[in-house]
Amino acid sequence: HHTTSHHTTSHRQNTQQHKSATMPFDPYSVLPDAPTFQVTSTDIKEGGTMPPPQLSKAFGVEGGEDCSPSLEWSGFDADETKSFVVTCYDPDAPTVSGFWHWIVYNIPASCTSLPTNAGSEAGKLPDGAKMLKNDAGFAGFCGAAPPPGHGDHRYIFCVSALPVETLPIDENTSPSVCNFQMFGAGVIGRAKLTATYGR
Repeated sequence: HHTTSHHTTSHRQNTQQHKSATMPFDPYSVLPDAPTFQVTSTDIKEGGTMPPPQLSKAFGVEGGEDCSPSLEWSGFDADETKSFVVTCYDPDAPTVSGFWHWIVYNIPASCTSLPTNAGSEAGKLPDGAKMLKNDAGFAGFCGAAPPPGHGDHRYIFCVSALPVETLPIDENTSPSVCNFQMFGAGVIGRAKLTATYGR
């Protein structure tokens, strides 16, 4: 009997490992459900490869420009939405905690797009919107720079609709605390666009 239960346990572990290899963990699955809306880009495509401008010059990737992609969104609840937060997150970084590439918060509800390179110092952000420091340590967009040989990483661009005009945070807040405050405010809609890159 002992042998059988041992066999079952190891079999279950193998199944889980196999499952994670084929179906990577979606970090958004642990959040409360929210209606989805649409986000598109002229620079990146859902399921596509991150083009060179969206790779990281800061981390020395050849051709990288740390240039944030354009984003345009629609289909959210216009009556309830008071602001947006735009983020880019890599859940596949070998850090245990993923890697935050970009966080723009307090985007006014009247704004439904960000132009290409809005995430740079010279970039154009709507009035009132601010950027937090990414996990690379600077305020702005850090392009993709997965470790060579580590496989394809996912870069999840997410537009979150919020029922508050501002979040109780400032420019020194960490990306995780920003997301915690979004959870507290109650996200009322999400639009996601995921591109991948490996080297």
